[in-house]
Amino acid sequence: MSAGSGAALLAVAVLAAACAGDEPAPYANPVFEPVLADPSVVRGEDGLYYAYGTEDDWGDGGGSRAVPVVRSADLVSWEHVGEAFEARPDWKAPAFVWAPDIQAFGDAYHLYYSLSVWGDADPGIGVATAGSPEGPFTDHGKLFTSTEIGVENSIDPYVHSEDGIPYLFWGSFHGIYGVALTADGLAVDGEKFQVAGDAFEAPYLVEHDGAYWLFGSLGSCCEGEFSTYSVSVGRADALEGPYLDRDGTDLLDGQGTPVLQGGGRFTGPGHSAVVRDDAGTDWIVYHAIERDEPYLSSGANRRVLMIDPLRWDDGWPSVAGLAPSEDKQAGPHFDQEG
Repeated sequence: MSAGSGAALLAVAVLAAACAGDEPAPYANPVFEPVLADPSVVRGEDGLYYAYGTEDDWGDGGGSRAVPVVRSADLVSWEHVGEAFEARPDWKAPAFVWAPDIQAFGDAYHLYYSLSVWGDADPGIGVATAGSPEGPFTDHGKLFTSTEIGVENSIDPYVHSEDGIPYLFWGSFHGIYGVALTADGLAVDGEKFQVAGDAFEAPYLVEHDGAYWLFGSLGSCCEGEFSTYSVSVGRADALEGPYLDRDGTDLLDGQGTPVLQGGGRFTGPGHSAVVRDDAGTDWIVYHAIERDEPYLSSGANRRVLMIDPLRWDDGWPSVAGLAPSEDKQAGPHFDQEG
């Protein structure tokens, strides 16, 4: 089956369910396995969602997948549609493709990614583009390396557009920084500014209720069942901050207000994205590790794809119980015209 025919079948299935008046599909975590670490999600022009993950060897004989791409009509049922790159970016070697961020602006889908290895002295961030979310993506090379931008461990990109200007946010336990990009998103076009301290990596920005909310991950991502990853957040009235936790402590100095932590069956939840369904509910999309099955046969951490609704009951976002859900419950709602 081609990628295009698969997308058409998914769209038809959602349309048929909506026309029949069906309730949103229930879900139970994980929603995709064996692995999709550091997920980033975009809704394509076809109405389907595409999620992108860190390079991993799935342990199925298929070798290492550089930015695997999975697709869903409802954030609940996902199918693997391929890899974003036909050939791994080679402007830095040796390196793996980590922590992709997908954004749609202009006339293209922009995929920002990290090139790094464990303990890398000079990792960097690059960008690729494609005309469709399944790719293949054309690499435009690096935006910068850690040495060039002056920030150690420059990985984990996220791009937020403001008044037609894309801003890159990035960082991993050496400060979270931002910088303006050119309108086409392919080059740096400004001076960097810092928004959070050394406690965080994997920034993600959400606009809600007239404010900016900076989500970040803390702790260890990749120690199997002993992983301590978690997600916290700070709030700001301006894009460049200051971002403060609920008690007024600046994220430059503190660890934010907790959003999501490890629970019973799952540990190490983090590197999150946020998606809003058609009913206006925000869903946090993230990876976590099952305590009873923490590794792939390849030896890599088995970081499965997870979703849960974000609550704003008291004005601050959180997942119920501050822990990944384990039981089946109502999933996201999507409107379709019958």
